[in-house]
Amino acid sequence: MLIQRLLFLSLVVGGLVGCSQHPPNPTQPKEPVIAAGEIGSRLPDFSVKDLQGHSLSSADLRGKVVLVDFWATWCQPCKKEMPGYQKLLDRYGPRGLVVIGFKFDTMMDTEDSVQFARKIGVQYPLAVATEDVRQKFGGIEGLPTAMIYDRQGILRTKVVGFEYMDKFESALKPLLSMRSQTMPSSFSAFSFRIKGRTSSRIVIFARSANQRSGVISG
Repeated sequence: MLIQRLLFLSLVVGGLVGCSQHPPNPTQPKEPVIAAGEIGSRLPDFSVKDLQGHSLSSADLRGKVVLVDFWATWCQPCKKEMPGYQKLLDRYGPRGLVVIGFKFDTMMDTEDSVQFARKIGVQYPLAVATEDVRQKFGGIEGLPTAMIYDRQGILRTKVVGFEYMDKFESALKPLLSMRSQTMPSSFSAFSFRIKGRTSSRIVIFARSANQRSGVISG
């Protein structure tokens, strides 16, 4: 009889203790993590010396629309594109555009990098794309690769392969016109993948949230 009473009391006490415990908090939803180099990711932190020995840091780019180009002296499409970036800089620099070129060092240069840039009329900062820099930008699939970040440091456009300057200009204009802290909700990602001898991936801002991504075969 005594054993039964003790057993009953232990069950009652155990139940009271269990009831006094707070229920576990519901799991808070986590914001999706966007990998470096993907649309929506942030401009990575970096601090390097350009080919002229001047300091070049991501901290100096705040509030700017930034076009980052990965290139090489032995890359013919790069040589064709880079003068176009300089023209865009000349035209839109006063409105807040900055262009930076990161030179691949995985193969030997075909000519002196500074002379190469001078010959094709490029005056924007050029630096070496070390392994650390390449990884910070998510790894580079091919050359040329261009990335455009808005004034808040968000990646809005990525192009792998050669593309004409009018496409870049179309991607830049809406970003340059935005001076508020947030992009308007009417803007949404609008992407094309162009197939051909020279592959190219473009993601630009569209003015309609109803637009969808599409594939164009050439």
